[in-house]
Amino acid sequence: MKKIFGTVVSAFFFLASLAQSKYTVSGIVKDDKTGEELIGASVYLKDTTGIGTVTNSYGFFSLSIPAGKKILAVRYVGYNDYTLGIDTLANQSINISLTPASKELKAIEITAKKGDDNIKSAEVSAIKLDIKQLEKIPVLFGEKDLLKTIQLLPGVQPAAEGNSGFYVRGGSNDQNLILLDEAPVYNASHLLGFFSTFNNDAIKDATLYKGNMPAEFGGRLSSVLDVKMKEGNSKDYVISGGIGLIASRLNIEGPIVKDKGSFIISGRRTYADVFLKLSKNEALRKSQLFFYDLNAKANYRIGQRDRIFISGYFGQDKFGFRDRFSITYGNTTATTRWNHVFSDKLFSNTSFIYNDFNYTVAINQVSIDVKSVVRDFSLKEDLDFYLNANNKFKFGFLTTFHTIVPGQIVSKDTARLNSILLTKNYGWENAVYAQHEVSIKNKVVINYGIRFSIFSQTGPSKYYKFPDPEVTDTFDLKLGQFGKTYFNAEPRFSISYNFFPKMSFKLAYSRNAQNLHLLSNTTTSFPTDRWVMTSNNVKPEISDQVSGGYFVNFHKDMFELSVEGYFKWLQNQIDYKNGATLRANETVENQLLFGIGRTYGAEFFFKKATGKFTGWVSYTYSRSERKFANINNNTWYPSRFDRTHNLSVVLMYDITPRINVSATWVYYTGLATTFPIGKYFLNGEILPYYGLRNQDRFPDYHRLDIGATFVLKKRSWWEHDLNVSVYNLYARKNAYSIDFTADINSGTAYAEKTYLFRIVPSITYNFKFTVPQVKKKVK
Repeated sequence: MKKIFGTVVSAFFFLASLAQSKYTVSGIVKDDKTGEELIGASVYLKDTTGIGTVTNSYGFFSLSIPAGKKILAVRYVGYNDYTLGIDTLANQSINISLTPASKELKAIEITAKKGDDNIKSAEVSAIKLDIKQLEKIPVLFGEKDLLKTIQLLPGVQPAAEGNSGFYVRGGSNDQNLILLDEAPVYNASHLLGFFSTFNNDAIKDATLYKGNMPAEFGGRLSSVLDVKMKEGNSKDYVISGGIGLIASRLNIEGPIVKDKGSFIISGRRTYADVFLKLSKNEALRKSQLFFYDLNAKANYRIGQRDRIFISGYFGQDKFGFRDRFSITYGNTTATTRWNHVFSDKLFSNTSFIYNDFNYTVAINQVSIDVKSVVRDFSLKEDLDFYLNANNKFKFGFLTTFHTIVPGQIVSKDTARLNSILLTKNYGWENAVYAQHEVSIKNKVVINYGIRFSIFSQTGPSKYYKFPDPEVTDTFDLKLGQFGKTYFNAEPRFSISYNFFPKMSFKLAYSRNAQNLHLLSNTTTSFPTDRWVMTSNNVKPEISDQVSGGYFVNFHKDMFELSVEGYFKWLQNQIDYKNGATLRANETVENQLLFGIGRTYGAEFFFKKATGKFTGWVSYTYSRSERKFANINNNTWYPSRFDRTHNLSVVLMYDITPRINVSATWVYYTGLATTFPIGKYFLNGEILPYYGLRNQDRFPDYHRLDIGATFVLKKRSWWEHDLNVSVYNLYARKNAYSIDFTADINSGTAYAEKTYLFRIVPSITYNFKFTVPQVKKKVK
């Protein structure tokens, strides 16, 4: 009897579990042709509402679904839809491969997720870029550039003519965190800013967060640009590259073991120095002007639950004039990552990260070198936990040890000049974070979290105490000792409410803290600008941003419209005393002024995403202001990054499957600056007299670029094309700098405008070759 009763009870609970229990389906979504994991692919149950998810940064997904027979669907822009019938009576692991759609069906998207993700996602002020789209947009010298493309988006402004530096929502250049495979890149430019460090052939994915960043990111106030390198083709060996007027590049990728591991090596070099040697001018023949960079990455899958990644970047610039002086600078990054799937619901990524930025200025006439280094070692852990289809958690930590060697002056001839060795600075930065995303009845999505950051001065180093202006005391920290420590809680919150299936309103708040600061008193940043850490004299910069927006898609997701507004409060902002000495200054901190700031604005974005004719229009109205006790009588004044109006128009048209034409037109208000308001005589010289700071502006800027791509041949194993572009088609003389001079005899003062580029034509030849696989004969 007891046995029968136990059997009945077991059967009852078994049937109840079938009726009520849920099971987890997890796996990886890949590109069927290359084996690359697809980031942000939509995985959902067909013919149901609210049961779905997106793949993470490594293509992993986890979805809890009711027991029984279901149809699993996967969508990703540019790929054919995928469906699979499953019978969930237990947890399952499924790897899914999507086939690329034909060219005629591909959507030209900025966001690489399904059509309505910009509506349903709780993310505010985040833009995901399609790397393939960069190939069609005309840019300076024809070199496809990720950083110049994001300057065409709302809320993002170029630092200067042809420059890869950018400002986001009124913040400075150093308030942008640029990550390459999780490694910070402190100077993301080549040739003093005219090229970026990112070789388009090596880039897989890029996402820009404009202030309202997820809790996993921190350390900067304005934005995070999260760039991920390709893993390499795990199925075939592929050789690709391009030859342009200024630079050429070569990319090699292929399997280490087919479908288990792959590699990619991508290199690029300019050859302006080769043309210099052909010059009749002896000074130019003996000069140097070039850069090169190398991206490399390898990965290997160890079983079903583990995968190892190793990636690195090395780039260097060199500019030298005869044997008089030279500037050499570059970045090095290295990232080692371990992916581990603990269970169907828990995914882990552990990263060890190294990055180094350094420069050397050699002044041969006086036999000195000026050297500087910024170096980090980091350990990072991220965990994704999928509780169910409506609740996702992410949590982890980051610990970083910073080293800054400021601009040391090293004399090669101590008999003529002594070396000036500035104190090295060390800092230890730690952060832990947690965030939770919850979906409520497929109408409301809430993402909230918090990040706790701690920054400490560490030894061995010397630090100074001074109220302005003199040093009043010094103190030394020995190895292992800690100085001033700052603790910051950084809450993050965002909510999306769907009024209708294709319409939503979003609201967000975030606080960010920044502990590394770039000292630069020029409009654009240069490699030789100086980085300093938070210290007993320099407090962490703090920002609080509130933003909200209206988002709508219409006409079967062909068109997208968004309107966003924001207001950002800034604390502990840095400016400089008049005549401040920032380089080779041991006590540079007493050259700084500290105040508050505010930025606010509205961003409008209209995009046509599909069809032969695609593109977007972006307009930003913004103000960026600062307030310092010792500047402009303690009143609000425009910051150096203030631009009131910014308009970008991007148009692309596929005339045929083999011919594409494109055009971009940009307009923006000139940067705020300070011009002389008078002059005076001193010791026989005419000197300028300046009034209030940043009350003048450069002339407004506008420019038209056009381009065309001609596919010469496209086969399954071989393809090549020709790209032609013209930068600044109507030869606008946009001011790069304005200098004021005076005639000593007449006393007449006048302004001299310097412009860099008028019409700049470019042509680039691109190719791609897939090595045929030799098939073994079956006996």
